[in-house]
Amino acid sequence: MADRQPERRSTIGQAVGSLPQPLAVLHRFSITRYLLASIISLAFDVALLLILVDFNTDPGIASAAGYSAGILVHWLISSSFVFPGKTRQGAALQLQRLGFVGTAILGLGITVAIVSALTEIGIMPVIAKGVAVVVSFFAVYVTRKYGVFR
Repeated sequence: MADRQPERRSTIGQAVGSLPQPLAVLHRFSITRYLLASIISLAFDVALLLILVDFNTDPGIASAAGYSAGILVHWLISSSFVFPGKTRQGAALQLQRLGFVGTAILGLGITVAIVSALTEIGIMPVIAKGVAVVVSFFAVYVTRKYGVFR
């Protein structure tokens, strides 16, 4: 009788994994789970960006604030749904959180640089943010998958 492996998926992950095909594919690949987490985080990010820009905040600063709010939301989703069973304990958890913040800073730098540069040449902040999202998404995903949550 073989030993049964403990379930590594979160409760949310188990629910998504039991959905009928093709919806269950959302749980099969970490990139699709990461994309879903990013969409949710992005909703918080862009909402804050647009609110702050509406209050005449500099677009670069507004993008930094929005991205920072999205970071917190993304950690909560990533650590429980995107990379289940990969969250460390004790001191290793603190190092993992630092790595997550480091990748967030990388994404923040990419975002602020792109939004600032593109709005400076007259592109609307929301369009500039869209460009930044694509570039930042792939850079941060790769560093999190192969660095932070390996």
